[in-house]
Amino acid sequence: MIAILKRELHSYFTSPVGYIFVAIFLAVGGFFFTNYTVQQGENASVSGYFAIMMLLFILIIPLLTMKLVSEERKMKTDQLILTAPVTLFDIVFAKYLAALVLFGGTFLVSSILYYIPLALYGTPNAAVYMGNVFAVLLMGSAFIAIGVFISSTTENQFIAAFGTIAAIIFLELVDRLNTFINSAFLRAIVAGISFSSRYANFSAGVFDYAALLYYISFTGVFLFLAIRVFEKRRYN
Repeated sequence: MIAILKRELHSYFTSPVGYIFVAIFLAVGGFFFTNYTVQQGENASVSGYFAIMMLLFILIIPLLTMKLVSEERKMKTDQLILTAPVTLFDIVFAKYLAALVLFGGTFLVSSILYYIPLALYGTPNAAVYMGNVFAVLLMGSAFIAIGVFISSTTENQFIAAFGTIAAIIFLELVDRLNTFINSAFLRAIVAGISFSSRYANFSAGVFDYAALLYYISFTGVFLFLAIRVFEKRRYN
C-alpha cells in the first residue's frame, strides 16, 4: 500500500494537477480569509470564511480525484495493480489517502498560518476556529471518498469530475430544498442527507459526535463501493 501511496503522491507533482490545486486553494482561500476576517477587525467572521471554503470544494475536490482511477482504466494500467500482491482495500485506500494527504496538508498549513494574525489581535475563539477546521477536514475527506468511487466507475476524467461536482453540490445544498417542502417527514430526510446542516454545531465550536459518525460512515461507504467496483473488474 505504501508503494501505491508514494506513486499517487508523486503523480500529483509530476503533472500540473498538484500545483494547480495548491495554487487555487491558497489564492482563493487567502483572498476570502482576508475579506472575511483580517479586514473586518472585531467583526471578523471565521465561520463565513470556512463556509466559502466548503463551496470551493465543488471545484477543487474533483481536481484531485478525477484521474485517480479513471486514468488507470483508460491506460489499462489498472490491470497491473489488480494483479499486484496487494489487497483491493490497499489499492483503494492508498489512492484515497494520497488525495487526502494533499488536501489535508494544504488545508492544515493554511489554517495554521491564518490563525496566527487572528490570534495576535485576540479575534478568534479557539474552539470555534478548531471546530470549523475539524469539520472542513471531515467533509473534505468524505467528498474525496465520493470522488474516488465515481472515478472508479468511468474511464473518462471529465465524466468523473462532473459526477463528483454534481454529488458535492447536491450534498452541500440539498437542505435548501426544505424551503419548498411541506412534509415534515421529507424535510427530516433532506436534513439527514445534508452535509451543511451537520456542520452547524462544529462551526459554533461544539463537538458533534453524531456528525462525526455520519461523515466517517459516509467515507467508509463510498470507499467500500469503490472496492466493489475494483473487485468486479478483477473478475471480469
